[in-house]
Amino acid sequence: MIGRVRQFVRAITAQVTEKDRAYIESVLSKEALPLFYGMHRADQRHALNVAQTAMQLAEERRAEGTPVDGRLLERCALLHDVGRRKGDLDIFGKVFCVLAVHFFSARARTWAEDGTSKMLAVYFHHPKIGAALLRDIGLLEEAAIIERHHEVPRVDDSLELRLLRLADEAN
Repeated sequence: MIGRVRQFVRAITAQVTEKDRAYIESVLSKEALPLFYGMHRADQRHALNVAQTAMQLAEERRAEGTPVDGRLLERCALLHDVGRRKGDLDIFGKVFCVLAVHFFSARARTWAEDGTSKMLAVYFHHPKIGAALLRDIGLLEEAAIIERHHEVPRVDDSLELRLLRLADEAN
């Protein structure tokens, strides 16, 4: 629970600097930028943190002699939560979802599936929502990875997907 409190504090104090914006715009295509900037600022900051961690993990793998598609991983890290758009699931909505899942796990899933709670639907399905948005702009490789980033790991997962999961969990 302490981790969730820290996560909440980071979310409400999140900042995206001009330097961050320059970095984002050097990595993402002009078609992808509206998706990134369509996320809540806290999710943008989270994505930046995930990208930084992912690139560190990729560098460690390269140092071990393992090839990693760093540019693909970097784009995926920045775009992995674009399925959670501003207004769909903001900070307090995410708090609601975390608490609902914690205290009413099965019921929360039902509320998401039967349309009772749009926030819970976005919370559970944002990887698929984001993947669809990415496919619409032609980012097929990124969509394939992002769609699975919250799924149970499989033996055939790409290294980029595995590193994205590790970086996301660390942030």
